[in-house]
Amino acid sequence: SRLHLIHPFGFVINDKNLKRSGLDYWVHLDVTEYQNIEEWITQIPNKSRVFLMSSHATTSIYETHFQDGDWLVFGKESVGLSKEILDKFENHLTIPMSKLIRSFNIANSVAFVVGEAKRQISDFR
Repeated sequence: SRLHLIHPFGFVINDKNLKRSGLDYWVHLDVTEYQNIEEWITQIPNKSRVFLMSSHATTSIYETHFQDGDWLVFGKESVGLSKEILDKFENHLTIPMSKLIRSFNIANSVAFVVGEAKRQISDFR
């Protein structure tokens, strides 16, 4: 798996912040940073395998057949993905949740979706 980060983001990636967050495994991550959405989009070989997470989507992550190489896209925790980005791709997914909750935080959302994708692809073997 590779982590793709698209600027601008609301945090600073530096040794002090990573150590404070307990992210001592950061050196082992495969991370790619992009200056903007357009730069990122040029790197996608198959746009039909891009899945955007949205609390407003009608298709559940559990109704999707994930494949190795899929792109799982998450927005800002506060506002999600912009309409501009949502309009660029057709696959919008949601994480089923109680009607009593508005949304999950970004860390939980990523854990749910990546966990489900990994379960389908490799069965964690």
